[in-house]
Amino acid sequence: MKPADRSSATAVKQCCANLYQSDFARLLLGDSFHPGGLKLTERLGQLLQLGEHSHVLDVASGRGTSALFLAERFGCTVIGLDYGKHNVETANGTAAAHGLSSRVHFEQADAEQLPFADTSFDAVVCECAFCTFPDKHKAAGEFSRVLRRGGSVGISDLTRSMDLPKELEGLLAWISCIADAQPVQNYVDWFHSAGLAPRTTELHDAALQEMVRQVQAKLLGAEVLVSLKKIDLPGIDFSIANQMAATALSVIQQGRLGYALITAEKAQ
Repeated sequence: MKPADRSSATAVKQCCANLYQSDFARLLLGDSFHPGGLKLTERLGQLLQLGEHSHVLDVASGRGTSALFLAERFGCTVIGLDYGKHNVETANGTAAAHGLSSRVHFEQADAEQLPFADTSFDAVVCECAFCTFPDKHKAAGEFSRVLRRGGSVGISDLTRSMDLPKELEGLLAWISCIADAQPVQNYVDWFHSAGLAPRTTELHDAALQEMVRQVQAKLLGAEVLVSLKKIDLPGIDFSIANQMAATALSVIQQGRLGYALITAEKAQ
């Protein structure tokens, strides 16, 4: 049974927010919490044809790394939205420190209930988070609602080609964007049902494999530091985390789990 069946959608969202705000997540993933890092963020911006006149919404913006990069790289204005209050505060502080507050701002809100008027944005970006939303149909509808006609949505997310092992079905796997990874066609169908016409799909499975290998190495290092009492990570079960990472790497190598960039356009 999936976590969304065992608990309320709100609890799942809060679990995700808590993990992504944690020191443990930053230790394992650095500042860019998705495969391919800013290289794939740049690619997504290129696919969306962002420019200085683009008004962009970054959904599940985390600590703001991608939103700030997009503003600097493409000259666009960006509103970042995240469920975690601490992430929003941190991201706004970073924007101010970089002198970007006039073009980049962060707000706390729910991806399934966007606090913006219809047709507010030229583009919507969502990196490695869409598959964690309990109601993906509603989220896709919200993306479409806030897009202007002719605007585009671009996501990067985990994909799967078949059922995954039971080790990748638990809550930790869910909030790590694995448990509810979807076939590419499912993402396309959600967008299509929301009035968004599919435009491009690019597969980047190698980026996912590299990220999992990096996480494995950092897990080993973190476990050593905890044993030496150099750092404190209460509540972390390294045996479960290591097993999940090993299983994830295995299914990636088998071609059962992958990573894709997907874009779609709202009809003019």
